[in-house]
Amino acid sequence: MSSSISLQRDGVLDRFAIGLSGLCVVHCLASALFLGLFASAAGALMNPLFHEVGLMLAIGFGALALGRGVLTHGYMMPSAIGGLGLGVMMGALHLPHGGGEMIWTMIGVGLLALGHDLNRRAVS
Repeated sequence: MSSSISLQRDGVLDRFAIGLSGLCVVHCLASALFLGLFASAAGALMNPLFHEVGLMLAIGFGALALGRGVLTHGYMMPSAIGGLGLGVMMGALHLPHGGGEMIWTMIGVGLLALGHDLNRRAVS
């Protein structure tokens, strides 16, 4: 139990989750760039399975880090903002591939990263 409290206190889980959010943004931008330059290479990055697995990772780390944050510091706001971001990301999965999906996904990722950052700061 002390190691999990240490991970939360140091913000390791939130920092890792923020890093995953950054990778998601890079993925979105790279997919758009590759789509324009190399249509066949972009097909692998635009695979729905890639997005579904990424969302499942985001949900897992979000629940773990944000949930522990609520238990540690008692503030619901970071978890609420992160949950809103996850909801926006889930909604974006139902949009057709293109600019709208990418914009909504990046908004969701940004909200989730903000929730993790607020969570990390509340623990410190």
